[in-house]
This record gives sequence, structure tokens and C-alpha cells, in this order.
Amino acid sequence: MPVKKPPRAVLTTPFGTITVSVDSDNAPITAANFMAYVDGGFLDGTSFYRLVRLDNQPADTVAKIEVVQFGYKMQGQSYPGPLPPIAHEPTSVTGLTHRDGTLSMARFKPGTAGSGFVICVGDQPELDFGGRRQPDGLGFAAFGQVEEGMDVVRAILARGGPEQVLANPIPLLNARRSE
Repeated sequence: MPVKKPPRAVLTTPFGTITVSVDSDNAPITAANFMAYVDGGFLDGTSFYRLVRLDNQPADTVAKIEVVQFGYKMQGQSYPGPLPPIAHEPTSVTGLTHRDGTLSMARFKPGTAGSGFVICVGDQPELDFGGRRQPDGLGFAAFGQVEEGMDVVRAILARGGPEQVLANPIPLLNARRSE
């Protein structure tokens, strides 16, 4: 019996491509949400708009992280997008962790994630269930992994400056399913 391959997508940026796989076995809700954005063409023309680096977080930040954020921009306390928000799948349920190249959901309170995505640069255990990055302790929903293109992710992160949200976001030209 052939081994089932996880769904994959290629994100095309001005810096090159990023190939990701999603873990639909362990994070079915979150993985399906991401692939719905890819398959629907909803990520085409969005951007990498927030670059969180160790040097652009306030000194008193309890748990500093490094991530690149893409998709639909946060507005107030929500991530509006064409699809409804999804239920939170914490790492305590999925068994996934936030390591170098992990794809995860941006969120405010549980149930607000949907159209904002992050890629971890370096291991980020503070994003896992019980981590200190989110005051509620529920962490963020990891759901995939960069397979190729971490050099592109790092090149994007290197474009960051003193402000996390970019005045001139980096375009996400398109996102396509890959076999």
C-alpha cells in the first residue's frame, strides 16, 4: 500500500519559492483551512507584512520569538479574510511543536485564527501550549513545515527593521498546491 503524502503548497515570493507541507493527520482543521486558502487562490496577492525579530520587540517582552507573518493583515483584534475563523488546535492536542520552519496560525483569542499565518525561524517553544507568548497559555496552532526554501524565509526576515509591521510589505505572488 503506498504511503499517503501530506498536502503540499508552493509559495512564490520575489525572493524565491517556499515549499510547505501540512499535517492533515494531526492538525486536520488547521491544515484544511490553509489548503482552502491555497486552493481558493485567496493567498495570491497578499503579503508577508509582519517580521518579528529579536531586535524589534520591546525589551520587556516576556517571550521573544522570530517569525515571518503572511496572509491577511490583522485589523484590530481579528484577522478578516474570505473564510470564517477556525477552532483552535493546540499543540497539546496535535503533538506538533514550533520548531525551525514550522507553519502556524496567528491568533488573538482561541477561535479567531483563519487568515493570518506565520513561519517560525528557529525553534519557538514559547508558541507551544503552555508557552508564554500568548497570555492564555494555550499557544498557537502548528500545522505544517517548510520542506524547501528556509533560505527564502530567512531572506524575508532579514528585510525587517525596527517596526514589526512593514510599511512596504513583501508580496506573496501566489500559492499553489504541489504534488
